[in-house]
Amino acid sequence: MERPAPRNARALHAYLLALKEHGFDATPAPVGLTADGREQLTFIPGDVALPPFPDWAMTSSALESVGSLLRRLHETGTAVVVDTRAEWPRDLAAPEGGTMLCHNDVCPENVVFRDGRAAAMIDFDLAAPGRALWDIAMTARYWVPMLDPESAAALHPHGLDAAARLRILADGYGLSAGDRAELPGVIEQATRVCRAFAVRRVADRDPVYLQALAERGGWER
Repeated sequence: MERPAPRNARALHAYLLALKEHGFDATPAPVGLTADGREQLTFIPGDVALPPFPDWAMTSSALESVGSLLRRLHETGTAVVVDTRAEWPRDLAAPEGGTMLCHNDVCPENVVFRDGRAAAMIDFDLAAPGRALWDIAMTARYWVPMLDPESAAALHPHGLDAAARLRILADGYGLSAGDRAELPGVIEQATRVCRAFAVRRVADRDPVYLQALAERGGWER
């Protein structure tokens, strides 16, 4: 597949290739960069959930598999040296930074499923140095999801048990007791970062965010 390359494409491609070299094959593989500023990546076949999210993407087993895949990414990522000279995007990054590269945008649209289980992660455009618990918190925001009741009802009219789903995600990841105790506070911090990100996108007249604002109104969380 081919698409516009991010400014840090060379550093990001080096990271993705290093993941492969360390045995993690659940991301696209870089093929190259074109002269006109586009990146070429291998295509990963499978199913991707798009809004309104299908029932199969919201099952407990699907959620558990997302946590498990994220754990594998992080375990492999700790062995990869992050290029500190690269200009990593800070939009959704952990404010305090970190030594490993976090995906930061593990939303349903960026996870490829096969047979109902998470098989790969795509779109690392917002990846930046951070810590594992931040990436888990960002993932929880999308997958639990951590929303105000009105927004949750609009996106998931059949209802989802947020507390139970957060536990499933933590179990799938194998989160320690200490990290589980810290996670709610990190989710609150991530919520503030996400809110500021959305406000900037609306102010910049981003058509995707303007459409979401028109359809769903403002953001409570």
